[in-house]
Amino acid sequence: MFHQFKIESYLTEHEKNVAYNYSESGVHPIKIGDFFELAGKDITEIAAIEMDYPNVRGKIELREKIAALYPGAGINNVLTTVGASEANYLIAETMLKPGDELIALQPAYMQLPGNAQNNGITLKTVELIEAQNWALNTEQLMATINNNTKIISIINPHNPTGHILTQTEVDAIIKAASTVGAWIVADEVYAGTERGDTPRTPSFWGQYDRVIAVNSMSKAYGMPGLRIGWIVAPEELMPEFQLRHEYTTISSTMLGNELANIALDPAVRPKLTQRARELINFGFDTLTDMLAIHDDTYSVVPPEASAMCIVRYDLPVDSLEFVNRLVHEKSTLVVPGNCFGLDRHFRCSSALPEAYLREGLANINALVAEIKGQSR
Repeated sequence: MFHQFKIESYLTEHEKNVAYNYSESGVHPIKIGDFFELAGKDITEIAAIEMDYPNVRGKIELREKIAALYPGAGINNVLTTVGASEANYLIAETMLKPGDELIALQPAYMQLPGNAQNNGITLKTVELIEAQNWALNTEQLMATINNNTKIISIINPHNPTGHILTQTEVDAIIKAASTVGAWIVADEVYAGTERGDTPRTPSFWGQYDRVIAVNSMSKAYGMPGLRIGWIVAPEELMPEFQLRHEYTTISSTMLGNELANIALDPAVRPKLTQRARELINFGFDTLTDMLAIHDDTYSVVPPEASAMCIVRYDLPVDSLEFVNRLVHEKSTLVVPGNCFGLDRHFRCSSALPEAYLREGLANINALVAEIKGQSR
């Protein structure tokens, strides 16, 4: 049986048909003109880009810049992909064989675990505990790992909770993996979206010898339309990833490679991450101000990172009904919690322009007021 990617199917149906879309998990996308201004570049440089295939593995200069973000890595440890989504697909296709098991933390964005399930791989889950600020249940992890475990799938910082694994939790994951020789696949697309003065989340790369790191230009850099992601992995794995990459997409785009190469320049990248921090910090403050209007209904574990958070609500409607009503009655979209196995929750993005954010949040509050009135 093919397992539907619930969240993406739901968003495909609705995200382009509403006035207020709060379903995305990255910072508000940057406009091309604003990007070139931020980078100190002349936008007419785009006209000189030849729309050819790039290097199948990715533009060499881009791979050099990516490798520089991972201590000890070189360009032969890097493969650029069409977003992190292709990276996760290639990993599932390459690393998992019949009889293998994959452990995923729950709740979670199910891209890699879903690909594994669709290949007939057994999925086992370990909970993140909401009442403990989404802490990892390390005892359950140790009880779940076994000799069939091939991959422990990690998203850090986490989607949808915004939890950043503590070093104690990281050490527990590494200990569990090392007991059976499992790989840690670390999806790190939200590194760089930390709130406040929290430092950038360290990569799993370099902390254990069986790590595959995934990242992209989409979430922290505000450039999802580039469709540029990457895998960083031990060099001996790269030929197998490349073989499957050549069947799926052949390469990412030349334009995406060129713009990502500009974005990851050491003089430009800090400006993009600063933009992300400003949007995230201001947006979350705005979100909490608006939620306070119904503080008897909402509760939130403040995310340590990410441009979104999970909101719990106390209303007599399940999450799918709540979001469907929000879409059809208020032209506003959030992600229903049932996409993550969390009823009476929704995921809401907040790293958005202020006026747009306030208007849509007012729609959510209006629906909450109506439901509360109807239930009295």
